[in-house]
Amino acid sequence: MEKDYFQLKDKVAVVTGAASGIGYATAELLAEVGAKVVLLDIDEEKGAKAAQTFRDQGYTAEFLKCDVTSAADCEKVSSQTKSLYGKIDVLFNNAGIIRRKTVVELDEREWDAVIDVSLKGVYLLSKYMIPHMTEGGSIINTGSGWGLKGGDKAAAYCAAKAGVVNLTKAMAIDHGPQNIRVNCICPGDTDTPLLRSEAKQLNQQEDAFLVSSAKGRPLERLGTPRDIAKGVLFLASDLSAWITGTELVVDGGGLA
Repeated sequence: MEKDYFQLKDKVAVVTGAASGIGYATAELLAEVGAKVVLLDIDEEKGAKAAQTFRDQGYTAEFLKCDVTSAADCEKVSSQTKSLYGKIDVLFNNAGIIRRKTVVELDEREWDAVIDVSLKGVYLLSKYMIPHMTEGGSIINTGSGWGLKGGDKAAAYCAAKAGVVNLTKAMAIDHGPQNIRVNCICPGDTDTPLLRSEAKQLNQQEDAFLVSSAKGRPLERLGTPRDIAKGVLFLASDLSAWITGTELVVDGGGLA
């Protein structure tokens, strides 16, 4: 019986940042349990390749190019998704970027870029997707452990992710009457291209950086994209039917 609760057969799931990392792993897992997935990413080549890979495995998947900082793009892909499948059931607002700098080191364009992709993107895509969630549904926003506590040399990222956490709560209040649940998943350090890019930004050797990122947690390893995807599936599924406005920390105990 419980296994059936995880099934998303005939559900339509939209995933941003879907060309790689957590977005890719989540789109793949949602497809595996029966969802029709729409992959959104600014990287057209990788996104299209990912969707084709899923189709080759027998899943229903489409790629739509989308810059989540563009209102026009977000409105367009929302309408395209509705035209393709008639509805939207799950929205995973996952796209994000990081700049490992203090407020003194950041220039204004870097600050704006992090806030626009990681926070404004959640607002814009939700704005245009929610009207098509006419049968209710689940929105999952990607926060971070650093949205719940501070971190070093990541001022803009910490600000953006803290905003995502509280935006999630506000959206849950506003859209609960429409039977739309809104939750936030807060990953710890996960082995993704984003994490590996931090090593370069901090002028550190990549392998050593990854090892150091895993230390100090009760479960002494990095997260995998699939670890985070499983948390998203829980929040998208009926097993979380009475959960909204909260954050699920998936970090190997890093915040414990």
